[in-house]
Amino acid sequence: MRLLLRLEGLVVLAASLAGYSQLGAGWGAFALTILLPDLSWLAYLAGPRQGAAAYNAAHSYLGPVALLALGGLGGLPVALALGLVWSAHIGFDRMLGYGLKYASGFGHTHLGRIGPADPW
Repeated sequence: MRLLLRLEGLVVLAASLAGYSQLGAGWGAFALTILLPDLSWLAYLAGPRQGAAAYNAAHSYLGPVALLALGGLGGLPVALALGLVWSAHIGFDRMLGYGLKYASGFGHTHLGRIGPADPW
């Protein structure tokens, strides 16, 4: 199951990169925005519950798909570009095994445990 989910992330990443390259938006803009969703981890400073909620909001496909729909249907290339970058980010994370977080801690994800094993 984990392999399938990681391959799914790879496909989303590849499709997002292909779409972005066809869009003609600059790769400099891509580089400046690709890591923006990771700023959501700062919410962990408020606690694991708040951190997981913010991280999951930034790493769910709901936001990027909404932007892609808005950009495609509304003729807004900036929304389309941001949706593709955001999708690429999530696909890359999923490919690496980073999943949506549980409130029990950053290392507990829907794709399994990440990071070093608990010492206890």
